[in-house]
Order: sequence, then C-alpha cells, then structure tokens
Amino acid sequence: MEEQNGSAKFSTVRKLKPYLAMVSLQFGYSGMYIITMVSFKHGMSHWILSVYRHVVAALLIIPFALVLERKIRPKMTLQIFLRIVALGFLEPVLDQNLYNMGMKMTSTTFASATINVLPAITFVMALIFRLEKVNFRKFHSVAKLIGTAITVSGAMVMTLYKGPAFRIIKGGGAISHHASATATEPSDQHQVIGTLELIASLCGWAGFFILQSFTLKKYPAELSLTAWICVMGIIEGSIASFIFERDLSVWAIGWDSRLLACVYSGVVCSGMAYYVQGVVTRERGPVFVTSFSPLCMIITAALGSLVLAEKVHLGSIFGAILIVLGLYTVVWGKSKDRPTELEKEGQDLPIKDGTKSGLEISECIEINDYTDNILKKGAGNTAPPAPRS
Repeated sequence: MEEQNGSAKFSTVRKLKPYLAMVSLQFGYSGMYIITMVSFKHGMSHWILSVYRHVVAALLIIPFALVLERKIRPKMTLQIFLRIVALGFLEPVLDQNLYNMGMKMTSTTFASATINVLPAITFVMALIFRLEKVNFRKFHSVAKLIGTAITVSGAMVMTLYKGPAFRIIKGGGAISHHASATATEPSDQHQVIGTLELIASLCGWAGFFILQSFTLKKYPAELSLTAWICVMGIIEGSIASFIFERDLSVWAIGWDSRLLACVYSGVVCSGMAYYVQGVVTRERGPVFVTSFSPLCMIITAALGSLVLAEKVHLGSIFGAILIVLGLYTVVWGKSKDRPTELEKEGQDLPIKDGTKSGLEISECIEINDYTDNILKKGAGNTAPPAPRS
C-alpha cells in the first residue's frame, strides 16, 4: 500500500514538473527585465550584454555537458552544426538585440506586452511545420485556437486600454516613473519602428523554439545543445557587436548593475533557460513552452507594484485575467492531445516478453487441433492448415 502511494506521488510530481519549470522561468525572466533596465540606465550596451551573458552561460553549462553527456552525446554532423549556427543567431543575436532596441524606442510596458503574442506566433509556425495539428471535430483541439485568440486579446487590452490607476501598496518611497515616462515618450515614427523591431524579435524567438524542437530530434542531448548555442551566440554576437559598436570602451564593465545583469541573465535566462526549455520542448512541444510567456508580464507588473510601488492600471488587470484564461485553455488542449499521442504509440508498439497476439493464438489453436486429429486417426501425410492472413 505504501509503495502504491509512493509511486502515485512520484507520478504526480513528474506530471507537474514541466508546469513548475516553465512558471519558474517566468519569474527568472521578470527579474532579468528589471535588472537589465537598470544596467541600460548605467550605460550598458545591449550588444555587449548579449555577448557577456552567453560567456557566463557557456562557463556554467559546458562542464556539465562534458561530464554528464559524454556517453550519450550524438555524433556531430554538418546538418546539425548548421542548425546550431542558426539557433545561435535566432535567439542570442536576433531576438535579444531587436527586443532591446524596440523596447528603447517604445516603452518597457509596451515591449513586455508584445511578448504575450509569442504563443500565437509559435502556434502558427508549429502548424506550418506540422509540429501541431488542429482537428476541428475535437473540442480540445479547437480549444488551442480559442486559447491563443484569448491570449492575444488580453495582450491587446493591456496594451491599448489603461483605465484608472491605483496602488496595491499605499505609501513607500517609490520613484515617480510617470514623469520619466512622459519625458521620454516616443514619437510616432519611433513607435512604428520599435513595434516592427519587437515583432521581428518575437518571430526570431518563435523560430528558435521551432528549430530547437527539430534539432533535439536529431541531437537529443539538451546540455550539449545548450552549450553549443551559447558558444555560437558568443561568436556571432561578438561579430555583430564589433560591427555596430565601434567604441571599444563599451566592453568595459565594473562591479555594478552591469556585471549583475550579465551574470544573472547568463545563469538564469541563457544557461538554465535554454536547457529547461529544451527538455520541456522535447517532451511537450514548443507551443506548450511559449504558452507560459504571458505570465511574465503579470509577474513583472506585480513585482513592479510590490517592490517599486508602481501604479497598476485597471486595463492591466482585465488583460491579465484574459491572458490567464487563454493560457489555461491552451494548456488544457495540449494536455488532452497527449493521451491521444500515447494511444497511437501504444498501438504501434511491438509485442514483447513472450506475449502472443490474437493471430498467433488462433494459429496455435488450429495447429494443436490438427495435431490431435492426426494422433487420433493415425494419419501423418496431411499438411497443416495455412495460417490466417
């Protein structure tokens, strides 16, 4: 009885691991956004930050990859290497730098709101590359489309509708962000350019998840793949940095928020995030991974209100409710897809351990019956009946 309870608890924990992992990552991303914005105010270049964070991530991941996956690491081929080069460009270079550029041209709130569209972009890409299927005859399959639409609607509400503002915690020595936001309000031209940069960054991020899913099928070593992505991110990011940052003094950082941003983002948001996303993507697919990204804005808004005493707008609350509803609708639809996939796999499994199929049992019965008749009649020249086809 105790063994059954223990196995049941272990099974429950195993089912919850992907959910807990993705929610934890959203907390990590929220902390990175706050620390990164502080480092930018102290003169940190986003090109240099991208390179340094992957240096930290590579130093963290490479030892684990060399030791833990030395016996299971697949052979490197040209096709896999080219995919890794593309992965190193899509996320470390394209996504991270375009996102930071777009955030500077628009605002932090607008940029973080656009991340909520990531599940929709990833879902569309997954449909194009046949990683996801939609069966309009099954409700749980249609629920994924409905959940994606609800998530995008919530993001639009948070972006376009503010409503009255209020504080969750009254008082406190908060810095007035309203004045700074008004003073640095972007022009219409910058708003358009920044929005296009943010959308391009999200397409790069979604493409990274899709390509990572394909690569893991050919190279099923998450730690080694993460290490390779970090190394490619360093090389390609350094080339881009030397092209766009001609002043070599930007490479110098001190013991301040700039160093903290490099270490924190490298350990949490590059090293650990790439590995965890790879594991969950391999198990649940890219759409499941990106479905949790809307939580990041909710967590960021909550941390900003509690830690910095920022005001919360009514539109943000309405949008957050829609985002959560859409999120759980997509996750529910994905969870219902999983039993169907397992049933199909079970039908194709070969029969082992001496277990016979119905056809084999029927053939054995016929042969045994025929043998009994031979023994009774004493005849031995008749051929046994042919097995059923």
